[in-house]
Amino acid sequence: MLMPRQKTPNLTLPLVGGGTFDLANEASERGTVVCFYRGLHCPICATYLKELEKLVESFAERGVNCVAVSSDGEERAADMAEKIEAKGLRFAYDLPLTVAKEWGLYISTSRGKTSIGIEEPALFSEPGLFMVSPDQSLYYGSVQTMPFVRPHFSELVGALDFAIKNNYPARGEYTGAV
Repeated sequence: MLMPRQKTPNLTLPLVGGGTFDLANEASERGTVVCFYRGLHCPICATYLKELEKLVESFAERGVNCVAVSSDGEERAADMAEKIEAKGLRFAYDLPLTVAKEWGLYISTSRGKTSIGIEEPALFSEPGLFMVSPDQSLYYGSVQTMPFVRPHFSELVGALDFAIKNNYPARGEYTGAV
């Protein structure tokens, strides 16, 4: 399990359109939103990523970068970026499932074609949403076992406003006896 205020695993992946996403070298005032999604086969992911795409600028105004990450290959990741008409949201691809597990993501097996007729990969990670501070420590984390009931990006923007105004620390950091 990842712990708030502790360093997250490294994350270095190729980006759709060229270049590399390297969490350790992200240049942002307040951190990076890392949105792990299931892949092109997931229609709920497309809807979810459209919401994030609409708010990339709002996050940037607060000093926060955003990236969407999946274990899909380059072509499928590019298709997802095109599907949601991404302009500001970066798409990283080829996430090794060993790294997904380091981030605490759940792994699922294929059930064949989805409701939109796209084949699921043999193995893929379920969704996770993380806010990582500039020092690469975990500020916020949420993982799902299914594609349903995900955190709303608009609420995360509002939470950031509160956290910035009140210098609110990451919570859930206690590891002692209870």
